[in-house]
Amino acid sequence: MKSIIWENSMLKLLDQTKLPLSIEYVDCKTYKEVAECIKNMVVRGAPAIGVAAAYGMVLAAKEFLEKSKNGFMDDLYSAGELLKSTRPTAVNLFWAVDKMYKTAKDNETASSKDIALILEEAAINIHEEDIALNKSIGEYGVKVVPEGAVIMTHCNAGALATAGYGTALGVIRTAFEKGILKKVFACETRPLLQGARLTAWELHQEKIPVTLITDSMAGYLMGQGQIDMVIVGADRIARNGDVANKIGTYSLAILANYHNIPFFVAAPYSTIDMGMATGKEIIVEERHGNEIRHIHGVEVVPGDIQTLNPAFDVTPGKLITGIITDKGILTAPYEKEIDRLFK
Repeated sequence: MKSIIWENSMLKLLDQTKLPLSIEYVDCKTYKEVAECIKNMVVRGAPAIGVAAAYGMVLAAKEFLEKSKNGFMDDLYSAGELLKSTRPTAVNLFWAVDKMYKTAKDNETASSKDIALILEEAAINIHEEDIALNKSIGEYGVKVVPEGAVIMTHCNAGALATAGYGTALGVIRTAFEKGILKKVFACETRPLLQGARLTAWELHQEKIPVTLITDSMAGYLMGQGQIDMVIVGADRIARNGDVANKIGTYSLAILANYHNIPFFVAAPYSTIDMGMATGKEIIVEERHGNEIRHIHGVEVVPGDIQTLNPAFDVTPGKLITGIITDKGILTAPYEKEIDRLFK
């Protein structure tokens, strides 16, 4: 099942707020509709957000064809800024929009129509590249997966969070295909239950052995010796190896460290933010309190109870065993390894 489909100059996004109870696609014909889908988590996961935003820039370009060249470029820039404003933590969003605008600037002497065609080709390349990168992550990552592995994962870093195949789940898929995976424990991932609704469902669909647990059960399982390794995705990685990922990741890293369990992060090169020295600089998105007060639209606590709802936390690089990328596995000292990767 594809999370992102581009056909007939329209972007179709699998509505992940409805999964797994209903499989529906949202048709986006304008960049503003793409922005709303990103903001409202119809599409989610850093790589998938980046791909969707790239197509959003294509839709913007097609919308501005009748403008003067200066007006076309100015409005394209403004469209990119709107897309980037939707979610502040996932760096792939900023990377994709900036890459698309640079492509437009590099071809500024062409007609607006030709620029739109060039941008469409660039977005398709970003889409296809993400799938290829994920498969490379899987091939590198499987090298650190022991025979008969029991792996814990958090949130959803699978095909639904990317253009296809997945980052953390890409490693898990590859391990399953090679016959070395025993089972997966998927944390439910409150407050929106991406682990329950998406990861467990995604693995179950492919007949990969998965057991769903509440977030608070992770330490118990580790203490019982039932977990061999933890693999999660990432929304932004700083140059020193600090990683922003779904809230609860930091807690898992501390638990894994205490129990001497390897803790790996899987992400493509586009998730590494070379302009961010440490995780302290990462902006953590704060989402609406109703995501905690409600479960699937049903109010479970009174609406006037105060909430705190950061969507992400930052895990220090010193707690991370390795970062699995499409270029290989990075280990500490991460700044040196990341600089080498980007040479």
